[in-house]
Amino acid sequence: MIAVLTGDIINSAGYKTADWMPILKNFLLKLGDSPGIWEIYRGDEFQIRIAPEKAMEVAIQIKALIKTIKHLDVRIGIGLGDEDFRGAGVSESNGSAYQRSGRTLSLLKEKKINLAIATTDPQTDDTLNLMLKLGLDFMDTWSVVSAEIVLMALENPRASQKEVAEQFQIQQSAVSQRYKRARLDLVKDLLNYYVKNYKNPLK
Repeated sequence: MIAVLTGDIINSAGYKTADWMPILKNFLLKLGDSPGIWEIYRGDEFQIRIAPEKAMEVAIQIKALIKTIKHLDVRIGIGLGDEDFRGAGVSESNGSAYQRSGRTLSLLKEKKINLAIATTDPQTDDTLNLMLKLGLDFMDTWSVVSAEIVLMALENPRASQKEVAEQFQIQQSAVSQRYKRARLDLVKDLLNYYVKNYKNPLK
């Protein structure tokens, strides 16, 4: 089983590609090489092949990353399933994970929602997507400062508040305040729930 993330940058037409492409590429390079693991195509669309247990965290990290640029956001459809054919690049590969990811992204555009998942089990999908919809109520409104603190926290989960404060050159008390505004506790709860439960329908 694999996970596929298919996404596009929201409001990219109002920005130069150089405003967001370098930071996205730098992040994706940490996941692996292109085009085998990820590709950016048609200007502002991307696709990533990743281990299922990492899918939700990577999607939220990308959201936080893109929202560090004011007025930009990202839409991502996550698909879990099989890979029947592996081409030279992810955009040439196929299987149920790719199909679910692509269909989910198309539905997001219609429903004007920015993140959803399709697994092998509709009941699991209902639960996770309800949680995501509730989470998007605050994630979609992250300020640049909130997005930066979430990205830092997810990329460096063992960093203390003191270390984060030093990184941002702010008071330690300000780190705690920013965590609360970003609802980082709920983000972590969502990620923990996903990791514990995404396998269940496949047993």
